[in-house]
Amino acid sequence: MSRRGLILHTRTHWLLLGLALLCSLVLFMYLLECAPQTDGNASLPGVVGENYGKEYYQALLQEQEEHYQTRATSLKRQIAQLKQELQEMSEKMRSLQERKNVGANGIGYQSNKEQAPSDLLEFLHSQIDKAEVSIGAKLPSEYGVIPFESFTLMKVFQLEMGLTRHPEEKPVRKDKRDELVEVIEAGLEVINNPDEDEEQDDEEGPLGEKLIFNENDFVEGYYRTERDKGTQYELFFKKADLMEYRHVTLFRPFGPLMKVKSEMIDITRSVINIIVPLAERTEAFVQFMQNFRDVCIHQDKKIHLTVVYFGKEGLSKVKSILESVTSESNFHNYTLVSLNEEFNRGRGLNVGARAWDKGEVLMFFCDVDIYFSAEFLNSCRLNAEPGKKVFYPVVFSLYNPAIVYANQEVPPPVEQQLVHKKDSGFWRDFGFGMTCQYR
Repeated sequence: MSRRGLILHTRTHWLLLGLALLCSLVLFMYLLECAPQTDGNASLPGVVGENYGKEYYQALLQEQEEHYQTRATSLKRQIAQLKQELQEMSEKMRSLQERKNVGANGIGYQSNKEQAPSDLLEFLHSQIDKAEVSIGAKLPSEYGVIPFESFTLMKVFQLEMGLTRHPEEKPVRKDKRDELVEVIEAGLEVINNPDEDEEQDDEEGPLGEKLIFNENDFVEGYYRTERDKGTQYELFFKKADLMEYRHVTLFRPFGPLMKVKSEMIDITRSVINIIVPLAERTEAFVQFMQNFRDVCIHQDKKIHLTVVYFGKEGLSKVKSILESVTSESNFHNYTLVSLNEEFNRGRGLNVGARAWDKGEVLMFFCDVDIYFSAEFLNSCRLNAEPGKKVFYPVVFSLYNPAIVYANQEVPPPVEQQLVHKKDSGFWRDFGFGMTCQYR
């Protein structure tokens, strides 16, 4: 039993040793097969029979990079679409809120802080603060002044005519008509529905009812545009049976209209001292006094005339004309100052202004060949302010009637020549000789 057990144990030992040697041989052959080659053209194995060099892996890296760039571009596009959709939703919500505010207040322009974001209101108010509507600006010369253009319900008086526009015409372009209509309606809204914080007495009609202004009460307006800030509007309203004017200033800072101020102006006691420097030209003075009699004596009745005459020749005729007007119209509110000097317009205006000794007065520096109306005198009163504002009216200069009416035997009367047409004259927007200002 012991011998058989020894033989079995020996066979088992050799069998295990043979298996171990076989496994070692297989492992050795596997290692030889998987080991990298040592020659100069060696490459890592991939598919059997193919070699992969540096160019292959560079192409592989480039392909992966393009894949990630395409993916990143797609994600950016999706983010942009989401932002756009979010912005559109915000605009729709803002539009609905604005419509709700408009329906509640009955006016389309922003009049309080609840109707616009605070940052927008701050920007618009900063535009008003930078414009000349509230404070003046230092200019290099008179040619740096931005002139106003005037308008009524039916007509616009234009300075820049070009080759197609006329000095006086109805607004043809729809945007201009809509702009002026919107401005007048906004001014009426300011007057008829003042803010609660405004200290302003409510006006009442003859029966004690609240006065309501409408577009027929609009007298005239002025506007000008500062191209980097916005458009300023000066509006004047008046009831036919009242003496007071209502003045509204609006400003469009390239956005909604914003009220600047609303005030009442009483011109019933405002006397105008018309100062006319003169030398010879007695025939022109006769025409001037004819217009003066019709407008100042018969209509306005709150005018003082100061004539500063240079030289001796023609002085007696000027005195005779003034005495004739006095006897015919019972008019005594005039002053004749005689200077034995050579004509100097600036000197004459200075002497005429100093000849007034009754306190503060509104002066109109006028030439003898100027024709004006009663409406202009009210414009002079409305647009000049003591210590703050001087009014420079833009004069419409007529061409020589002998040339304009050359096809007629006799030129028409002066009254018929006073028309605003392109072939009869032009706006003298470069002249600053006529002025309304307080002393």
